[in-house]
Amino acid sequence: MIPARKGCILFTGSVAASISGDLSYAYKASKHAILGFNNNLTVELGKYGIRVNTISPYGVATPMVTSGMQMDKKAAEEFMSAAGNLRRAILEPEDVARAALYLASDDAKYVSGLSLIVDGGHNHNHLLFGATDSVAN
Repeated sequence: MIPARKGCILFTGSVAASISGDLSYAYKASKHAILGFNNNLTVELGKYGIRVNTISPYGVATPMVTSGMQMDKKAAEEFMSAAGNLRRAILEPEDVARAALYLASDDAKYVSGLSLIVDGGHNHNHLLFGATDSVAN
């Protein structure tokens, strides 16, 4: 990318780096590290025309997530949706893919250093897994 004087690097972060919740310290620390790496590379590689961004989704009910939550897909989606501002909206893998396509596209030619949070407003409730029992449905 440096010789071409253009390019795009996309990291996968997590909304967990922005809000509190019942996740392991190692997981949260690794997601914070991605944001720091994103920020430094944005400065270091920007002079070469290389854009650096991070996509930070909320929980997507993938097999890995549902296994960790010990729930089936529907129950995990309902659980994660309960704390959100967009009631009944479910985050699907395709939503994260669309965010990646935008950030990699020419439509985002002047977007660099961003952590694009794809969470339906969950981060504004300041809740994450294990903290939804105080949310009214």
